[in-house]
Amino acid sequence: MAIHTRRFVSRLTRQTQALILAGGRGSRLKMLTDWRAKPAVPFGGKFRIIDFALSNCLHSGIRKIGVLTQYKSHSLIRHLMMGWNTLNNDYGEFLELIPAQQWLEDESWYQGTADAIYQSLDIIETHGSEYILVLAGDHIYKMDYGEMLALHAERNADITVACFDVPLDEAREFGVMEVDDEQRVTGFEEKPEQPRPWPEQPDRALASMGVYIFSSDYLHRELKRDAADADSSHDFGKDILPHAVAAGHRIFALPLRNASPSQPYWRDVGTLDSYYRANMELLLDQPPLDLDDPQWSIYTRLVQSPPTRFTSQADGGASVVGSIIGSGSVVSGSELVNSLLFNDCRVKKDCRVEETLVLPECRIGENCRLYRTLLDNGCEVPDGTVIGEDPDADAKRFHVTPEGIVVVNRKMLGQPREYRFQGARPSAE
Repeated sequence: MAIHTRRFVSRLTRQTQALILAGGRGSRLKMLTDWRAKPAVPFGGKFRIIDFALSNCLHSGIRKIGVLTQYKSHSLIRHLMMGWNTLNNDYGEFLELIPAQQWLEDESWYQGTADAIYQSLDIIETHGSEYILVLAGDHIYKMDYGEMLALHAERNADITVACFDVPLDEAREFGVMEVDDEQRVTGFEEKPEQPRPWPEQPDRALASMGVYIFSSDYLHRELKRDAADADSSHDFGKDILPHAVAAGHRIFALPLRNASPSQPYWRDVGTLDSYYRANMELLLDQPPLDLDDPQWSIYTRLVQSPPTRFTSQADGGASVVGSIIGSGSVVSGSELVNSLLFNDCRVKKDCRVEETLVLPECRIGENCRLYRTLLDNGCEVPDGTVIGEDPDADAKRFHVTPEGIVVVNRKMLGQPREYRFQGARPSAE
């Protein structure tokens, strides 16, 4: 990128405020969001889902960030306050938490993604930003938002939408865009029965990533218009974008491949199965998401834990194959195969844990066998427990997903939801 282009992009990023929508319940994740917002759900052995959008902002040079919260936000707020409080207010940088205020006359909570920003417009507009970058706080991806801002400014766009190409048979789950040769959006349909193919790749469709750039004045006008529409659900995908397309406004699409710092990667981890798959992808010899790239690191709140430890028994030591083990975990004379353990987990002797995702601070007793299992935070699995081998027995005690993943939380094990870490460190919710 030429020097003058870099300066052009850096001016744009300084004039931009990012708004991360982090208030949704994420009900399709079921018990994983019973007591925390979806963006606070752990991912990848040490991160939270929201860390990806935040890291993208910092790498892109965007340091004015608002996080809109609502549903069960304590765990999320604590993560942000303890891990993301390094922005320098003296230089105009900030990470601002914007909770649902119920400031309107009907005292309603956020009715949709557009309504969340509309209810917070008075706070947002005090910063005087020329561009507003709207981000979903619950997707896993890497993206340089500066490239998107450059396209938005060059095209004098009202809205620019980031998109990712997906197979046609999967596109029904997303908002699908139609574009012309200049990538101007000519059609948009939310979760269509018959998705329109992308002309460049007829077997794929362009799915909206839930990443939007608006010129600030345009966003203000459109949110006021939408708020006055009694028939609107006040959502960007369902209402704002379709109206803008129908009205002929200047809307452009940017494929992620044009703004990705590495191999394009985007996952909507909105269901238990998609969440499990995205974590398991990290165990591949060449994972599609590169977490080792020093040029585009993913930042998070660091948990102060001791190093991971493997202890041996008299008849043999621990065996770990194709797995990721978080800090502070201890594996004692057991076998781990293609599994991912977060921080501060314990696996006692004579266990076999295979293709299993273990969230922070779980305890797995002796002589256990776990296969294709997802353990929520703080589970204490009793000695001799077998999970994942008998679907009928699993379905009676636990939750089994359509793809056969057995999801277990403390309540299902007969343990109170509340738990406290056994050591000196605070629990990682």
